[in-house]
Amino acid sequence: MSPTIYTIILSSLATGTIITMTSHHWLMAWVGLEMNTLAIIPIISTMHHPRSTEAATKYFLTQAAASALILFSSMTNAWSSGSWDITQTLTSPSHILLTMALAMKLGLAPVHFWLPEVIQGSTMTTAFIITTWQKLAPMSLIFLTMNNLSTTIFLLMGLLSSLIGGWGGLNQTQTRKIMAYSSIAHLGWMATVSSIMTNILIMNLLIYLVMTTSVFFSLIISKSKTIQDTASTWTLSPTLTIIMMLSLLSLGGLPPLTGFVPKWLIMEELILQGFNFMTTMMALSSLLSLFFYLRLAYTTTLTLSPNTTQTKFKWRFYPNTSAVLLSMPATVSIFLLPLTPLIIL
Repeated sequence: MSPTIYTIILSSLATGTIITMTSHHWLMAWVGLEMNTLAIIPIISTMHHPRSTEAATKYFLTQAAASALILFSSMTNAWSSGSWDITQTLTSPSHILLTMALAMKLGLAPVHFWLPEVIQGSTMTTAFIITTWQKLAPMSLIFLTMNNLSTTIFLLMGLLSSLIGGWGGLNQTQTRKIMAYSSIAHLGWMATVSSIMTNILIMNLLIYLVMTTSVFFSLIISKSKTIQDTASTWTLSPTLTIIMMLSLLSLGGLPPLTGFVPKWLIMEELILQGFNFMTTMMALSSLLSLFFYLRLAYTTTLTLSPNTTQTKFKWRFYPNTSAVLLSMPATVSIFLLPLTPLIIL
């Protein structure tokens, strides 16, 4: 794809998200989501391969169905209440339709099946866009309509997503699929807190975006498509192995790192609200996720690739990919824990 066309498509992608985030009219929000979907289809299908075509088709069908549900729920709401305003109270059928549509847009369980398949069929850069930027528009709609959406449904969806995100990733060898299940698990944590405290939701989303960016750039620079590929990262850059390990552990939510902040605050908030059993289940589900993050961290830092050592001095060559974009997210995703009191205030 030529740089000009790629720039136009990326700007359309950004415009679609911004339209949705800034709109107060359901029709404009729907237009933004459609722009967003149509802009990313050519990005997914840039690889001329049956798998990328299949991924683009799956993505289009699920997102078009979710957009149609959003339009239908807003139309039924306008029919009964006479208002197209996003912040107005929704009628009962409308808010159930909207909850399912937004869950499908994000990839929350039980409508998460498209996400691992689409991410596996696209390039690492496209997978990065789908797991980060594409979450902003639906999340902004959840933030705007949270007062009207069902708390019970979101709590159940959140718990189910964190469990499925942990279980699904256990058996995977492809780094993109692991990141897809990681995304489902993190979205589960966000869904549980969305109906209780929206400022923790925003903080969790921002920290998730930074940590995922850090891990994805590490994988892109090291060209690691499978777990076995990560074992040869040390030949590229010893520093990268350390950054990648710390970013993965942060994504798992281990205490001295940034990733612990959202889990700590969400669990504290859930306990304050009296959801003790749910908090326990969420904590146990994060252990499942932690297993595959630890496995990736272990193969990256403590395992030597079973290949012959002809690539021993690969780090001496000048790298093709710029690591500038990795430096800032990696720093934030590792060292932000001491700033927690400032984040809370």
